[in-house]
Amino acid sequence: MVYKKLLTPFASLRRYWRSTLSPANVTLGSQYICIQPQAVSGRFLTVTVTASAASVFALLFLSQPPSQSLTPGRSFRRDHSQDSHSDAAVLKTEALIKEEAPGMSKPTISEPVKNAKAAAVWGLFVADAIAMPVHWYYEPSDIKHDYGQWLSGYVAPHGKHPSSILRLSAVDGSGRGANSSGKALIGNVILHDKLQFWNGSNKNNHYHQGMKAGDNTLNAVMALHELQTMNKFDHDLVKPERLVRAAVLEDYVQFMTTPGTHNDTYAESFHRSFFRAWTDSGEKKTADEVIEFAENRSKKMLESNPDHQLAVVGSLVPAIPWIIRNAHKSEKECVQNVVDFVKLTHPVPSLVSFVDTYTRLLHAVINGKDLKSEVMQALGNSILGGPGNRDRILKKLDASASIPKGSEARLQMYQSMVSLLGSACYIEGALNSLLFLALEFHDDFEGGVLANANSGGENCHRGAALGALLAAASSYKGTGVPAKFKDGLHSLKPAIETAVREMNEGF
Repeated sequence: MVYKKLLTPFASLRRYWRSTLSPANVTLGSQYICIQPQAVSGRFLTVTVTASAASVFALLFLSQPPSQSLTPGRSFRRDHSQDSHSDAAVLKTEALIKEEAPGMSKPTISEPVKNAKAAAVWGLFVADAIAMPVHWYYEPSDIKHDYGQWLSGYVAPHGKHPSSILRLSAVDGSGRGANSSGKALIGNVILHDKLQFWNGSNKNNHYHQGMKAGDNTLNAVMALHELQTMNKFDHDLVKPERLVRAAVLEDYVQFMTTPGTHNDTYAESFHRSFFRAWTDSGEKKTADEVIEFAENRSKKMLESNPDHQLAVVGSLVPAIPWIIRNAHKSEKECVQNVVDFVKLTHPVPSLVSFVDTYTRLLHAVINGKDLKSEVMQALGNSILGGPGNRDRILKKLDASASIPKGSEARLQMYQSMVSLLGSACYIEGALNSLLFLALEFHDDFEGGVLANANSGGENCHRGAALGALLAAASSYKGTGVPAKFKDGLHSLKPAIETAVREMNEGF
């Protein structure tokens, strides 16, 4: 490795962190070292020296004592090993220098991409809110029975749910039942006034008790907080991703543990798992503390028996803001940054390839690729069953061609296919269903989000991911998300409008 080759001559130095040229940034390349000591009029001053001079500069930098003024969100640790020639010392130095690599310059983003990013945001919230009252209706006929007709817009949820298993969900961690002897998370740490609906006498409590028509579920609220934090902390898209992850998680902890910050009743297993570990670790609060906690937890969980309750389509909702943030970057960079965050909230190895697939799809669509073509390619992915799976879906659509679009008979076909492919939360089936709906409604945002809601099952989080795709694609067709759906959003509407406006300002 280039880093190791350049650093090895100095591995014997006890002081191998960078100089007091704070906030200096040093980048090692195969032929040079690039030094960026400070920003001048919003631009970095850059000095480049040849490899022959690199050793001299590196010696000067690495022999200096550490700066007392560190970049926010960073803490340097000195290696106390007496074996200063060890690979561990070299790799630690390498990691510190990499970690402090300069941020990118502010990107230029085209109007079509900005429009697609904005549409994707609206699509997420619209699809989630439409499906909210019938979330986890696994028998689609119950939708029409309870609400008198198939959903055609926003409605408030009933207090009772025909197939609710809320009372079976663990109040102290992931999954169902009791997981530990610790205090209940629900009612004490998160969802402060909602414990009564989890352990009360009524077995049919709705998962989104008391919410209004056009309200959004907790995962969508989390996505909004991510967007807001990104806008505030790194509007110009120039800071290192780890710093942004730290800021996002710091805000996540604050809003989840503060009473009155949202009005949902239910929190998925990934929230409960995160806060079980967070509580047990001493309730870290600052960005530095939270990111270190999350990374340590992730590493431990990725190396342990997986919690399959985390391998779910709900993971795509908090992933979407990261896809939107990284849409101007290469597909590879975007995928890496998205996966790096999802591993902190949903640390289960089997999920990664599915997040990868969805990320590539939304990234492509935001950047103007044809949604139908991209979905066809994704459906042939081996993780979803390969080309045979795609052929099965295409065969069903061909056989249903004579059924009029918009008819109840065609809706029943969608419901049947979603049930067959996977209507539950688990990621393989849910992503298959999502892609089926994206293929059928590649040019029809409204039809797609309504069919998704009326197909029941895990329709909120599946819908949010579908809505982002359909909306981004619609922006290139000049249609976008219908105004009636934007206007009908309830409690989050003003904040969504502000987040979208701020996201695209100045680009």
